[in-house]
Amino acid sequence: MTGASGNGAAGVLEALFSVRGRRVAVTGAASGLGLAVSEVLAECGASVVLVDRDGPAVAAAAERLSAAGHDAYHLVADVGEPGAVEGCFDEIGTRSGGLDVVFANAGIAGDRGHAWSESGRLEHLDLEVWERVLRIDLTGVLVTLRAAARLMIPQKAGKMIVTVSVAGLRPDPMVGYPYLAAKSALANLVRHAALDLARHQITVMGIAPGPFRTNIGGKPPDAASERAWAPMVALGRMADPAELKGLALLLASPASSFMTGAVIPIDGGSSIVVPST
Repeated sequence: MTGASGNGAAGVLEALFSVRGRRVAVTGAASGLGLAVSEVLAECGASVVLVDRDGPAVAAAAERLSAAGHDAYHLVADVGEPGAVEGCFDEIGTRSGGLDVVFANAGIAGDRGHAWSESGRLEHLDLEVWERVLRIDLTGVLVTLRAAARLMIPQKAGKMIVTVSVAGLRPDPMVGYPYLAAKSALANLVRHAALDLARHQITVMGIAPGPFRTNIGGKPPDAASERAWAPMVALGRMADPAELKGLALLLASPASSFMTGAVIPIDGGSSIVVPST
């Protein structure tokens, strides 16, 4: 009895959370959250293409997954260049025969000017930084979703997951105006695209990470950064990228089949902590 029920439970879990054979593309996949997503989906049997502008780093990541026996390859593209994104997804369509899941994850912080530091105040806003961040973090995501939609619509199926940010849900003194504006726009882009693509049975979801230990600011956070972030998080710490893997698997799997148009915080309670000036 125990063995039978155990096998039954395993079968239910497999049916709910299986991504085996799913064709997945992840942008910003060379490191950080994108790499964590690529790892968990490849390890669970998906066919994953890792996309990043850092050619050597993304090649090394894909080769490591392939060497471990997983189905993974890489493509080099900068999401800030629409033509490069279009070419990348054309190649994915040719090589993989379609696309089931896309994680539009690539993004940059832009600068180190916190919104309420002197250099980050509105009167000192650098428009060149503003335009560069919006080109990558907002337009780059839009172009990625557009290219993915052209592969998914003929299939009448697909899943799109966008990396938003807790900074897209409320003011955040730890980031600058350009990043906050782009991520806020993404939160509503997720909802709008979900409405648009529902008629094709394509779901669109957002994730809103809080502070994770990535190199989005140009290098991994040091001890001073960890201490600065701790009061902003209910759990009192930054997260490891591996802590995103469970949510990524949920959203890529059949378990999320009736979820669309929402942005899910994964932030250690950052969104319930009142920002301090």
